[in-house]
Amino acid sequence: MMAVVINVHEAKTHLSKLLDRAHAGQEIILAKAGKPYARLMPLAADMGARQPGRLKGRLPETFFDPLTDDELAAWEGR
Repeated sequence: MMAVVINVHEAKTHLSKLLDRAHAGQEIILAKAGKPYARLMPLAADMGARQPGRLKGRLPETFFDPLTDDELAAWEGR
């Protein structure tokens, strides 16, 4: 499929249809003042799938210790 260029104003009006077309594989280029600005494209199928434990590693026990006064002050912007 060939890419189609759509002006932002038109894209606002037809966003739902444009999303369907992009999801179906059509490349949609959004233009602002006639210049290409962004691209609509589908996300990878497995991108949203969450899998607990996927990232291996462990936190040290000290990770759960209360913050020191200096650390707490830094977090609070003091």
